[in-house]
Amino acid sequence: MIGSSGSGKTTMARTIAQRLEVPMLELDGLFHQPDWHQKADDVFRSEVAEFAAGERWVVDGNSTSDGVAQLVWPSADTVVWIDLSRPIVMVRVVVRTLRRVVTREELWNGNREPWTNLYHTDPEKNIIVWAWTRHGPTRAKYEGFLNDRTWSHLSVVRLTTVAEMASFVEGLGQLSGNHDSS
Repeated sequence: MIGSSGSGKTTMARTIAQRLEVPMLELDGLFHQPDWHQKADDVFRSEVAEFAAGERWVVDGNSTSDGVAQLVWPSADTVVWIDLSRPIVMVRVVVRTLRRVVTREELWNGNREPWTNLYHTDPEKNIIVWAWTRHGPTRAKYEGFLNDRTWSHLSVVRLTTVAEMASFVEGLGQLSGNHDSS
């Protein structure tokens, strides 16, 4: 499951994993340790590779530049790319971020989005700025990456509207309990 920040990757990945009755790995949850420390690259990559060695799974996250795709995608059969428009993504990421800040919702490993992140202009500290500045480059990155013949074995499902997302999930109802595809 890939897509820009705020597109709905994690929510959709959880739904797909639940419908298909398979384990799910959220790359951000594995990578971001308590106090926002990052897991060591070799440990992170090893744990991702171990998970992807399983028979059936869903992996959620945008890790192509650090080589994680090279660990996951060779044994995948499908990549679901949520490629919503920037306005839709921005509404989603702003609402989600404000909810998380106000409710002190835990993201991963005790981490929460602090109020101070809302007024930073540094994309590394403000997910809203990150989503705005990375939307176009993320789209371009995946267009190039998925056109690479290395990944020609993959079925790519590119969902560009919320309606397409809902229809895709609805279609999974027919696959529930079918353990012949991952």
